[in-house]
Formats: sequence, C-alpha cells, structure tokens
Amino acid sequence: MTAPRRVVIENCAIATVDAEDTEHASGHIVVADRRIEAVGPGPAPAGLTGVVRRVDAAGHLATPGLVNTHHHFYQWLTRGLAQDSNLFDWLVALYPIWARVDEPMVHAAAQGSLAMMVRGGCTTAVDHHYIFPRGAGDLLGAGVRAAREIGVRFTATRGSMDLGASDGGLPPDFAVETTEDALRATEQAVRDHHDPSFDSMLRIAAAPCSPFSVSTELMRETAALARRLGVRLHTHGSETVEEEKFCHELFGMGPTAYFESTGWLGDDVWMAHCVHMSDTDIAAFARTGTGVAHCPSSNARLAAGVARVPDLLAAGAPVGLGVDGTASNEAGELHTELRNALLVNRLGPHREKALTARQALRLGTHGGARVLGREREIGSLEAGKLADVVLWDLTGLGHSTIADPVAALVLGPPAPVTLSLINGAPVVEDGHLVTADEETIARTARVQARRLAEAAAAG
Repeated sequence: MTAPRRVVIENCAIATVDAEDTEHASGHIVVADRRIEAVGPGPAPAGLTGVVRRVDAAGHLATPGLVNTHHHFYQWLTRGLAQDSNLFDWLVALYPIWARVDEPMVHAAAQGSLAMMVRGGCTTAVDHHYIFPRGAGDLLGAGVRAAREIGVRFTATRGSMDLGASDGGLPPDFAVETTEDALRATEQAVRDHHDPSFDSMLRIAAAPCSPFSVSTELMRETAALARRLGVRLHTHGSETVEEEKFCHELFGMGPTAYFESTGWLGDDVWMAHCVHMSDTDIAAFARTGTGVAHCPSSNARLAAGVARVPDLLAAGAPVGLGVDGTASNEAGELHTELRNALLVNRLGPHREKALTARQALRLGTHGGARVLGREREIGSLEAGKLADVVLWDLTGLGHSTIADPVAALVLGPPAPVTLSLINGAPVVEDGHLVTADEETIARTARVQARRLAEAAAAG
C-alpha cells in the first residue's frame, strides 16, 4: 500500500466546529491524502513521514471549508438589474432575459459564480438550475463541467418548471418543460452524474423551482422519484408574504402544509429562504428534519424579510447558509453571509441574543453540511473527515485589533484566504485560484452577458 502524502499546517488558531466547538489558540492540522489525519493544540507530532508540504500559518485562523447550500449560477450574467424590486417584480423583470440562456452562457456564469465563492473560502457549492429553454443545450452539464474545472465539491440540483405564462406562471412558455419531460430529465441527470460515495465531488438533487412555478403533480412525482433514486430534494419555500397568500388562495393552506401534503417534508429535503414561518411551521421542520438554506443578503436585497433562524435552531431544524443567485446578491461570496446572518438576525425579536459569531460560523460550515446530508464527511475539522480546510489571514490592518479570531472572521472585514484545500488539494493560494485563470473567467463572462442581453433585446 502506498504511503500517504501529508500536508502539515501549524501555528494557527483553529476553530474545529466539532460537536463541542473545540478551538485551539495555536494548533496543528495534519492532512493525509484526502482526509484529515490529526487536529490538535501545539505543533504537529514529530516523525511524520511523507510530508510534501509544511505551512507556517502564524496569524491565521483555520476553519472547515464553507458550505453554500443555495445558489443560481446563471444569474451571474444579470447582476445589477431590477435593483429596487421585490421578489415578484424582480422575477417579472428578469424571466424574459433568463429565458434566453444557452450552454456557453451558463458555463461562463457557473465559472464566475464558483470562482468568486471558492476564492472566498467556499469548498462545497450548490447550484439550483431550473430554467431550461428549448434548444439551449446541456445546461446542467455546463455547471457540472465548471465545477470540475475549478475543483469544488458540488451538488447540482436539477430544477424544473412546468407552469409557463399561459398556465398562470411567470416564465415564458418556451422556457418551461412538460411534467413528463422534467421528470425524465431529472432521472437522467441522477443516472449520469450522481456519486453517493463518501468523498464524492458531485451529487445530484431533484429540485422543482417553487410552489408558484410548478404543478402539484410535478411536486409529488419528483418527491417519489428522488426517494426511489436515493437523492435529496430541494426547492424554494416561504420566501415572501405574497407566496403565503398565493398558497392559501390556490391550495387552501400555507406553504409548509402544502409541502407536507405533497411529500416535501423530511430529512432528505431542504428549502431555500423560509422567511415567513409560523411556530407550527418551524415545529414541522424540526419534527421531520427538513433543512433550511438561509440567504440573508438576498432576503434583504429583495425586501423579503428576516428568517426566524434563532427559532429554527432552537427547535433543532438543520440550517445552513446560501449566497442565492447573484442577481439578488451581487457580491456572490458566502463568507460575507456569515456576517450578514449575524447582523440581520439581530434586527429580529431576539435582538443581541439572536446569533453569536460562532453560531454564524457553524451555519456556514457544519450547518450547511448537515443540510446537504454530508455532516459525516465535511463541515468540521476532525480526524477522518475529508480535508476541506481554509486558512484565513488575520494579520492585516482590518483585523489588527480583534483578539478573538472567530470574531475577526465573522464581524471584521472579509479576510483574505491564504490557502484553501479541497480533498487535500490546493484550490486557492494567497487569495487567488490555482485551478483557473480569474481574468479569463471575468472576460468570458462579460462576453456571454452581452450575448444574453442582445438575445433578450431581440426577443
């Protein structure tokens, strides 16, 4: 058997985000091939063999890689539009543009979205792609290809919509699928791409868009399909008061009750947003283990409201963080969501008791891993887990007087990433991607954004 290749990181503060929230003021991490071999205080054990790299990380904080639980990569091409709209007006403004995307556009947008997140400490990403215009090419495959090129751990959720404008939906008819086609394509995506292994870099989830853009039949049949294939389920839920009203008018019940009636509550399900939830709704999520992707920046951008994250956590529901699409969170970086989650939730009824800096870090790491059903593999720095590790540089002016490194990361300005490992391999060095050229990605995205704008203008 081949001896493991080891990477040794020493002299850094460490926030393990394990079950006990173990921290070390100065400690070490030993990575052996793809897994974490040891984490502890002080220097690494003497006599280690096969060491291919030693990192003196003095002045840095080591954390698990951040886990993004909700995104729409294609929206990278439509940032900065509909700046003063609520969700429904924003969708009405942007669907005619999004309906013109094609495979090269989606690939460029996925590269841009992923590059921005990965260089900011994200090691696991989710994309919810649900718009499939006829003749646009392999749009799901474009995202998969981009994730493979950049080297990020990826969950591609195969979204769907079967309610076009003629059926009361928002998107143009040519940008939606039939129920049968959506189900068939979802099953094919799982068979083509899903890898359930422990160290998987690619998983697929089934993800109809939202209660107001898909039929009840598609919701029910997708839940049955996903459980037959053994994959997770994802959708938008309880994002706005308008959605609450829509569900009561159309289904005679609120969103959570509707989801339960269609088989969409369970420990294999996670919902994006979940802003407008009653005590009964929260209890149902906690009882069933249904997860939440909290997207504070997007919720603020679209004036959706403040999710009841402290109450969800107190009830025991899984909660992670999401960037959401970059047309409603132009920053596109998950590490800024740590800060925004803490600050936005303190505007709610719990005020200063809503979240701590360490709870915010947990949301972005272990919480996200739990939402994706991967908490045994990622989300904390523990021996035996996959080596997704981030070193944050806290030596600069912006963090110079914050003695608590976790507070510096969460409350301070964005910290540069000196090193990011995914499966033990470097993807970021000194703040820049090592797996792709950022200037090329930016240039290509600009070209594809112009193509999309021209296609939309031409109708």
